Amino acid sequence: MINELIHRAPKVLLHDHLDGGLRPATVIDLAREHGYTKLPTEDVGELAAWFNRGAKRNDLVLYLETFAHTVGVMQHRDALERVAYECAHDLAADGVVYAEVRFAPELHIEAGLSLQEVLDAILQGFERGAAGTDLTIYAICSAMRTAAHSLEIAELAVRNRDRGVVGFDIAGAEAGYPPSRHLDAFQYVMRENFHSTIHAGEAFGLPSIWEALQYCGAARLGHGVRIVDDITGAPGDEQLGRLASFVRDRRVCLELCPTSNVNTGVCPSIAEHPIGLLRRLRFRVTVNTDNRLMSDTSMTNEMLQLQQAFGWGLSDFEWLTINAMKSAFAPFPERLKIINGLIKPRYALLNAESSMGAL
Repeated sequence: MINELIHRAPKVLLHDHLDGGLRPATVIDLAREHGYTKLPTEDVGELAAWFNRGAKRNDLVLYLETFAHTVGVMQHRDALERVAYECAHDLAADGVVYAEVRFAPELHIEAGLSLQEVLDAILQGFERGAAGTDLTIYAICSAMRTAAHSLEIAELAVRNRDRGVVGFDIAGAEAGYPPSRHLDAFQYVMRENFHSTIHAGEAFGLPSIWEALQYCGAARLGHGVRIVDDITGAPGDEQLGRLASFVRDRRVCLELCPTSNVNTGVCPSIAEHPIGLLRRLRFRVTVNTDNRLMSDTSMTNEMLQLQQAFGWGLSDFEWLTINAMKSAFAPFPERLKIINGLIKPRYALLNAESSMGAL
């Protein structure tokens, strides 16, 4: 029964990559349509398995190699709009009521589109895919931390802040590319009273988290799982270092992605993922998918695995969902409306059903 209740539970998703969530059949369709010839196979099942197998190499840089094919078929306006439409449609079908989906506009201009045209196509797809559903979906513009376009991408994000873009991010290989390399972009975002989340504390440790917060002003940490490196002591007697205390005290949101972290070698299994410790210590923990295609996952799947690993129930998932909505970049009144109008009432109904089933 818990499986069915979790599937129907309202969900909030803060960390999901558009180019990491394509349907395998769509990758094949778009490759044929636009003459992309580098796919390893054109069999839908085999391609899905190939992406998932490629992601399970316990290394972030190797994990990122699989994106060459999804980005390769996302170079035309119709392709971008279709991928965005299907993303919104799939999230709504999974019970997601609020999502912030990120992508790097600079990766989609090889066929001649401008950055604005890339963004326009994706925003239109989101709007069309969410129509008639309970899903509210926004975009986060990511800059590649290995490139030098971050200020331009930050300006693009701010320029479209009233059209569906709610934040700025940097993504890509973490080691050797600290957030402070993009300080001008983050200072611009701060001056414009805009929002930023930074991939930090995934493949690299505490210095990346510290720079993201103290140099670049990040409101949230993309992953941030390596904050556990600043926590010592036996279970029940943990001691938090200065940085971990700051993160918890300031209620800095951790955009945790359990399955993805197992795929990239952060931890060996879901049961050993630091989310259990961080939830017990009451950090601002959230659950996210990261890359639904590569990790063969969904929000329902992430929750089911956490239920099996830690015995979490509906009250835990309600807490995690409200955490995420509190830390969303949507305007405050909109966040309250979703918490009080969708999340809490639906969890109340699910809890009532669960209680009835236990009788």
